[in-house]
Amino acid sequence: MQIWPAIDLRGGRCVRLFQGDYQRETVYDDSPPAVAEQWVRQGAQHLHLVDLDGARDGKPVNSDVVRQIVETVDVPCQLGGGIRDEATIEAMLDLGVSRLIVGTRALTHPDWFLQMLDRFPKQLVLGVDARDGYVATEGWQQTSQRPAIDLARQFDNELLVAIIYTDIATDGTLTGPNVPAIEAMVQALSVPVIASGGVGDREDVARLARTNAAGCIIGKALYEGKLTMADALAAASGAGQTD
Repeated sequence: MQIWPAIDLRGGRCVRLFQGDYQRETVYDDSPPAVAEQWVRQGAQHLHLVDLDGARDGKPVNSDVVRQIVETVDVPCQLGGGIRDEATIEAMLDLGVSRLIVGTRALTHPDWFLQMLDRFPKQLVLGVDARDGYVATEGWQQTSQRPAIDLARQFDNELLVAIIYTDIATDGTLTGPNVPAIEAMVQALSVPVIASGGVGDREDVARLARTNAAGCIIGKALYEGKLTMADALAAASGAGQTD
């Protein structure tokens, strides 16, 4: 299972939100490129970037910082937040980001998203963010009436590189991931599933690895020292796990 350290960007800084609440923000570093370099130095082979301003505003806001990150590190980076039109997709890929996460626009304009999959095969990730099992959009500010697993099934497409499932209730809480929801996604889909939200320690990573999830996004646990990169990578590979 891949480990994707999260670098959430707001106002050019590296932050974390609690359960997606923009009013409950913790600033961890004023230099996101330095944070990216730190995770890679500790063994990270992938980075998960989120433009929180872009997610709320509907268009990328922290593009300069994203560019600095991809120029600083030599590992694949995926980016989400405000990716809602073809021009933005092209611009962000031109920055050097390996793949882009689309959430809100895929829900509201599914035909458009299918066209983008044809236009950019194996470069797009579907972001499925759920609150109480239902898809949340607009930077998690709105909750739809669409069950998350239904949206995921709609785009279970060989042109899609992965699906990221984020459980908003657990995000930033360190209380453990929603393992049953991840298991349901993995079992229902052929596309690789990446879990996001709630990881607090090594055992949480091990539990996710046992679901056969393709990857795990970790934020607060790494920033607050609850989990080291070495332990996360070891748990993801099955080292020292017991059933």
